[in-house]
Amino acid sequence: MRSTKLLDRTLEIATILCFTGLIIVVIIQIASRYLPQTFVWTEELSRFLFLYSVSFGAPLALKDKEFINVDLLLNYLPKRAREIYEGFIYLTIVLFSAVVAFWGYKFIGIGRGQSSATMAFDMSIIHACIFITMFFIGIYALLHTINYFKGHEKGSES
Repeated sequence: MRSTKLLDRTLEIATILCFTGLIIVVIIQIASRYLPQTFVWTEELSRFLFLYSVSFGAPLALKDKEFINVDLLLNYLPKRAREIYEGFIYLTIVLFSAVVAFWGYKFIGIGRGQSSATMAFDMSIIHACIFITMFFIGIYALLHTINYFKGHEKGSES
C-alpha cells in the first residue's frame, strides 16, 4: 500500500487538524461557562469538527486494521478459513461503502441552500462527511481486497 502515502498523510493531517480544533473549541466552550461572554457557536462547531475527525480517521483505522472485531470464534478456525473470512469481510465493506457513498453523495444535495443555526455553514458541507468517510473506507477496503487476492495468487504459484 505504498502508493497511498499521499492519501494516508492527507487524511492523517486532516484528522489531526480537526481533532486539535475540536479540543480548542471545547476548551473555549468550558472556559466560557466562567466568563461573562458565552460563545453559542462552540457547541455546533465542536459537533462538526467531531464528525470530520471521524470522517478522516475511520478510513485510516481500516487501513491499519484497527477496528474492533470479535475474534473469539475466528481463533478456532483454520488459517485458510480465517483468510477467506477476512477477504469476504473486506469485499463486503467495499460493496457497503459504495452503496452508502452513493446515497451520501445524494444526501449532500439535501443540504444545499440550508445553513447551520449559529455558524451559517452550508449544510451540504456537513452532509459531505458521510460521502467522504465511506469513499475513503471503500478505497482502503478495496486495497485490502486486492492485496488479499494478490497474496493468494502468489501463494498458489509457489
